[in-house]
Amino acid sequence: MEQKDWFETWFGSPYYKILYKHRDEPEAQAFIEKLIDYLQPLPDSRMLDIACGDGRYARQLAGHGFDVTGIDLSHHSIEIAKEYEADNLHFYVHDMRMPAYINYYDYAFNFFTSFGYFAHDRDHLLAAKSFAGALKKGGILVIDYLNAENIARNLVPTDTVVRGSYTFHINRRLERNHFMKDIRFQDADNKPRHYTESVAAFALADFMKMFKTAGLSLVATFGDYGLNEYNPAESPRLIMIFKK
Repeated sequence: MEQKDWFETWFGSPYYKILYKHRDEPEAQAFIEKLIDYLQPLPDSRMLDIACGDGRYARQLAGHGFDVTGIDLSHHSIEIAKEYEADNLHFYVHDMRMPAYINYYDYAFNFFTSFGYFAHDRDHLLAAKSFAGALKKGGILVIDYLNAENIARNLVPTDTVVRGSYTFHINRRLERNHFMKDIRFQDADNKPRHYTESVAAFALADFMKMFKTAGLSLVATFGDYGLNEYNPAESPRLIMIFKK
């Protein structure tokens, strides 16, 4: 049997939502409001939410009347997202490395570090080219990523997080230019569980090179969800706006 990648196993599990349940709708709503105010999309804009999870950002975009499509590799997440489908909101299981609609969307979004998951750079480049290919000429891509320099400076090696009856023991390290997070806990049947997250420590220069190859140019950067100035040493996020 072919072994699944970590993101298929972890994101498709119910425990992922339990650990990260603090990522709530108000946070998504506030960020979307800021982005819309900055981007000023036309009312009939078509938008793609890449790696949409259960659709919390896509729902916010659709709530503003835009025509929104959400894609994600997790069947479990898309099943949840589909409960919220509407005339202007649809969800599909799809691998971000594979082309979807070509030259179709006015805007594409990749929220909350939903990139950098792959073991090989060729897969990241495939994803970048897929992102670019989905956009019309002049289309905009927004990528919301962790700020690698800040994370590396302030990496917390060990942590314990309690969520209801679950106690998650977390170990973090930087290994082969990837931020690794080992997550261990016992499930409801007291069986030990172990998941690993692996996210590439991409810097701004890495993204600029990768997406230039894909045919996109960087037009703006921000350092947090308030769209304040990006500071490599201090900003919590690296939010990038690219144009085709």
